Amino acid sequence: MKKNITTTIGALLLLMVSCKQKEKKQEETADVEKTAVEVEAPAAANIIPIEHATAVIEWDDHTIYIDPVGGKAAFEGQKSPDIIFITDIHGDHFNPETLNELDLEGVQIIAPDAVVLQMEENLSSKTTTMKNGESKDIAGFTVKAIPMYNLREEAKDFHVKGRGNGYVFTFGDERIYFSGDTEDIPEMRALENIDKAFICMNLPYTMTVESAADAVLEFKPDQVYPYHYRGRPDVSDVGQFKTLVNNGDSNIEVVQWDWYPTEDF
Repeated sequence: MKKNITTTIGALLLLMVSCKQKEKKQEETADVEKTAVEVEAPAAANIIPIEHATAVIEWDDHTIYIDPVGGKAAFEGQKSPDIIFITDIHGDHFNPETLNELDLEGVQIIAPDAVVLQMEENLSSKTTTMKNGESKDIAGFTVKAIPMYNLREEAKDFHVKGRGNGYVFTFGDERIYFSGDTEDIPEMRALENIDKAFICMNLPYTMTVESAADAVLEFKPDQVYPYHYRGRPDVSDVGQFKTLVNNGDSNIEVVQWDWYPTEDF
């Protein structure tokens, strides 16, 4: 009888130890799963149209301004920038008055050399130059400067090759292209694996709707967003652009945003 009691107590002790080990293993598994969740890749970039060529990108706790124009008032309700990218020297892309109205404490500005040469020291001291073809790793993402220039003979003086930058941003697995002021250049047509493409189309300064659509059909982004489409005196027909793209490739999604919220066309 004594032996049976001893055996029973031993079995209970073994069972208790086994349960404790099982609980510990479950806790360790939960901790591993929790850690795995904590190191997940950041969500896709959130892009906010402001006006014309100006946009805000939010990604992984970073706020990025593209070609900030319109004064501080244009960014009411937006987070202050951490990084600013400027594409070219023209006033609808590089606007010193707007930059000086923004809170630039700790902000890094990225711009072509031609823009930096036009900056006062208070801005140039915060600015890093990028040349066509150059890539940089910044704040956990990668950016590459893409050429932007005109092809039409009558427009070549508007944007000369090598002066301005378009940009391809790689946020995790997502690749986003902002064309800047350009025509349907070979460097655009050669782009690969673009998820979102922001494509300009206005005359006389950049390119026609037809040229923009033809380039998009060659490099085939998943989504394309017409922007920078106001011209003088006309506005580009973004509806026609959508038709041309989707007639050529129905798999490309054309997303139409209102880049001119204060204007009635």
